[in-house]
Formats: sequence, structure tokens, C-alpha cells
Amino acid sequence: MQYKLTASDLEVLLAVYRGGTLAAAAERIGVDSSTIFRCVQKMERGIGQSLFSRSRSGYRPTELGLQLAEKAEAIEVELESARSAAQMAPEDIAGSVHITTTDTILHGLLAPQLSLLNRTHPLLQFELETANRLANLSRRDSDIALRATRTPPEHLIGKHLGPIRVALFASQISGLAAGDRIDNKICWIAPDEALPDHPSVHWRKRYYPKANVAYRVDSILTVTEFIRLGFGIGIIPLFLAEDYPDLVQLTDVLDECQTELWLLAHPESRHLRRVSAVFGHLSQIIRLE
Repeated sequence: MQYKLTASDLEVLLAVYRGGTLAAAAERIGVDSSTIFRCVQKMERGIGQSLFSRSRSGYRPTELGLQLAEKAEAIEVELESARSAAQMAPEDIAGSVHITTTDTILHGLLAPQLSLLNRTHPLLQFELETANRLANLSRRDSDIALRATRTPPEHLIGKHLGPIRVALFASQISGLAAGDRIDNKICWIAPDEALPDHPSVHWRKRYYPKANVAYRVDSILTVTEFIRLGFGIGIIPLFLAEDYPDLVQLTDVLDECQTELWLLAHPESRHLRRVSAVFGHLSQIIRLE
């Protein structure tokens, strides 16, 4: 008799696909790893094909496993939509929305808008993740991403929110002023190791190859805070600097360092009411010109 996949089977398969390991899948579902292991074995024996390849780094889906994971995601979206319709009044939007961004964008652009969004939709909850990497929205690791990038992934639904312009800044207490010569004795703060491909890092290495990078930090927000404390100079976005009157802009806008701000979502999760409401609000209220 042909094996019949169940909703529970697909939930486990999707958890392993997203988590990449038995432990991560077990944490997502709320069971132990051995239960996940037995379920995967049962499915593979019943179907007669492997769903995942195993290695030290974890579980990678086979072609069939990937096809089934995509089907499971579609079912999950429809199920969430049905639950939402059954439990809420037409005007209510509720549930949790997972947003990933960088700490710079979170504090400089996103956070000021969340209170308004929460007042508009008080039943919403927000899971906020800050990381330099772009969360894998294809695996629904996150619902929405707010990112600085020149090349957003083509498979995601995106809204361009404007250019992110940057310049070189110092603190007022440094005594530096616009147009001053920047010699090699001046300390720099930069995200070299955390963001080695960041346009500001490439720009500095091109025009100031002998610069004294005294502080290497892991985010642009930290660059900003260290500049304000007078530790040195650094390149930061104009939208962040405008909130701090104690910063001095030393250069014109650095066109070579410009990136673009994108609001991104997976095509399927974008249609969930809670995700659509947040996506629509942010796309209207956050604008860089």
C-alpha cells in the first residue's frame, strides 16, 4: 500500500528543512530530536526515497525533499490564513511578524515606526532580529527583511525605499570641521571584519590606504556611537547622523558608497494579512530621498 503523507509528516519535514539539523527542527516544533529522527526515517521508508542527505553540517534536502518542503510551505500559508479568518473579526489583524534587519536600520528607521503600527493594530506582536546576514526568507526564517543592498534577491517581493547615502563624520569634541585634511594620525572606527565588503570599507582602503583603524567594530551603529564619544572618525549613513547634533559632517556625500534600502518578503507569506499589513505600512512610512 502506498505511503500517505500526513500533515504531521509535512510539519516535521518543513522543520528539518528550515532548521538544517534534528536539534533545530525539534526546537521549532517542541519535541525531542529522537522523535524527529524517527519521523524522517518513517517517511523515507514509506516513500522509498531519501528526503535528506546527512553530513556533519546537518541535513540537506534532496530534490524530492525540496519539492515536498515547498508544498508544505504552501499548505502552511493556507492553514495560517484559514486560522486567521476563523479567529478574527474582519477588522482585526493579529499574530506575530518576524522582521530581520541590521541594528543600524532598526534603531534609525524601523523602531520609530513600530509604536504607530502597534497602535493601529494592537493585536500584532513583533519578533525583531538584527544581523548582518540576510535571513533566508525562502525558508520562512523571517517574514520581512529591511535591508541595505544593491542587488535584492530576485525571487523575493521587494519595495525600494530609497538610497542610503553616507559621509565621513567626526564628533564636535574632535575639533575637526568640514573640509579639514585627514592625515594618517587620525583614528578611524570601521566594521572591517564584520562587514569586509561594505562600501565604506572599500572606499577607505582606496582613498586612505594607510589610515589608522584603531577600532574595528561589528556594526555601523557602533561606529556611530564611537564617533560621538570622540574615539575617531568614521563613515555612517546620513539618516542616522541627523539624529545626533553633536556629529560633524567632514565630507560631501560619498556617492561610491551609496546602497539602496529594500523592504523584502517571501511571495507566499506576503499574502498573510498580518505580514501584508506590516509590509504595506512600512513601505508607505519609511522613505529615504
